[in-house]
Amino acid sequence: MELHLESHRYVRCRPDWRAAVLAGLIAGAVYMVLELLTARFLLYQGAWGTVKMVAAILLGREALSADAFNWTIVLAAGTVHFALSIILAAALALILSSFRLDTSLGLASVVGIVFGVVVYLVNFYVFARYMNWFDEARGWESLFAHALFGLVAADVYCNLERRRAAPDAPPPA
Repeated sequence: MELHLESHRYVRCRPDWRAAVLAGLIAGAVYMVLELLTARFLLYQGAWGTVKMVAAILLGREALSADAFNWTIVLAAGTVHFALSIILAAALALILSSFRLDTSLGLASVVGIVFGVVVYLVNFYVFARYMNWFDEARGWESLFAHALFGLVAADVYCNLERRRAAPDAPPPA
């Protein structure tokens, strides 16, 4: 087995954006289902509270006071959630492809988990200063869901990515 010490340095490389978008949608769906099930069965809260918190990013604090089901809140929450999922998966794809971390599914998985944990920390300890309604959602459940999001996004991206030849590689025979 040959060791490549310089194999994970930065290279100018464009990720497969189609795979990144699909990875964001799939990882976002997994995250959403896990968060809603956690709210319902582990925290014994209704899923409506989580939906209102996400919708409040777009609609403002007024969304938090809605007691009855409201399609505007559901659509706003879905829009925010999946837009952020695609943006985050695209950022992860850029990191994976730029440092050639997508050559190994195991390495990409670890990077995805670390990415998810970093996103959790930024969401709940930086952005929550401005959107303090997320303070109550802080906890191991959300940390796990974010780590799982990163894992799923990285694995789906690596499995869907169309491989490109390196710029200095000879053309295939």
